[in-house]
Amino acid sequence: MTNILKTSQLDTPLGPMIAISDEKALYLLEFAVGQRRLEREIQQLKIKTKAEIIPGTTDPIKSIEAELKSYFNGTLTEFKTPLHLLGSPFQNLAWEALMRIPYGQTRSYLQQAETIGKRTAFRAVANANGANLMSIIVPCHRIINSNGNLGGYGGGIARKQWLIDHEKGSAQEYPK
Repeated sequence: MTNILKTSQLDTPLGPMIAISDEKALYLLEFAVGQRRLEREIQQLKIKTKAEIIPGTTDPIKSIEAELKSYFNGTLTEFKTPLHLLGSPFQNLAWEALMRIPYGQTRSYLQQAETIGKRTAFRAVANANGANLMSIIVPCHRIINSNGNLGGYGGGIARKQWLIDHEKGSAQEYPK
């Protein structure tokens, strides 16, 4: 029997996002940009879960849609939607460290590596952050370079800057 995951497109002030979940937890939340990257992530998700992905909605998708509205309205600082993180033990460690960064604050890749007790693994931490399938919820946008520059972000640098500014209460309207 094939597992079934459902996918929905969610509208946000930063553009559409794709959410994929089963009936219990969210597996992916990504901006619908960089189609090659997103297509690759969805293909890998199908392989790892041995699942078919079909259009539809689930309780976790409804939950994250409501939470994203509150987040973008500035009234939510911590997400509660259940997540199913599909990563290696190291990736999961890095993602858990990301989720402990307080709303409105940033850390460097080096600080994140130190947080997980692997000071010299900042490049591996950066790679783990890049493999994160949970935009905004697992807040890799809160990681910047040690020199204060933004570094990379799968959703694009403009979105990363906007998210940081939003959490600090200084975001302008995102350009369409």
